[in-house]
Amino acid sequence: MPCSAPFCAGRSGVDADRARHPVGGPAGKPSLPPALRFAFWNCVTLTDVGADPDLLEERLHAAAETMRAKELPGFLWLFEDLLDDAARDALAVAAKRAGLDHAFPGTGMAGDLLPLPEPTHPHLTFERVTTEDQLRAYADINSRAYGFELADGRDGLLGSGLWKNDVFAYLARRAGGGRGERADRRLPVRGPGRHRAVLAAAGYGEAVTRKAMHEGARATGLTRATLHATEAGRPVYERIGFLPNSPIHFHELPD
Repeated sequence: MPCSAPFCAGRSGVDADRARHPVGGPAGKPSLPPALRFAFWNCVTLTDVGADPDLLEERLHAAAETMRAKELPGFLWLFEDLLDDAARDALAVAAKRAGLDHAFPGTGMAGDLLPLPEPTHPHLTFERVTTEDQLRAYADINSRAYGFELADGRDGLLGSGLWKNDVFAYLARRAGGGRGERADRRLPVRGPGRHRAVLAAAGYGEAVTRKAMHEGARATGLTRATLHATEAGRPVYERIGFLPNSPIHFHELPD
């Protein structure tokens, strides 16, 4: 994620291992690679600490201008705990003046809760994402849950050695189910909500999240975990032991 004050423009470490997104411009001049369709890999994040209303307004307009200049604008991520009290109160109005719509809320969460016991679920068997077919299923589940087109998630993940070799991404297969009956390691929340509701009601989201955390901690020895939760996912993470730290606001350009 290339960063420079006052904000970062991010695309994800996925680019580092994919030759199909080369970086470079004419005569060796650097240029940004093409924007990914998967909006969470294509984002702007404000980084000022203690921003007041005037600075917030300036940064929001700059972020919106950056997003408009891109072929695919993606999201603006805004962490509320970086703002002072007055800026928090002014955020909604300031975002509208900058031409930004509030897409959905989230919560930053963390916890010193690893290692976790190895989970079990009466209906599920777990499989780590190590093949392109599994990565496609993982991408499609996330796209459906967030309300994205399937091509969006596939553009963000397919072809990535990082996600198949280094990330502890897990799918869960329901007993007797086929390729379409898989749950991924998280509980995404954007979109109509039918898919996420099924996962939550059955406990699939929590089970596969616990499995990914268990295996990741066992392999790395890490004891602390952090994440960005959507509203539907937050109760799952709280049951696991995560604690909230900062509200997050996801903004987008109007259609």
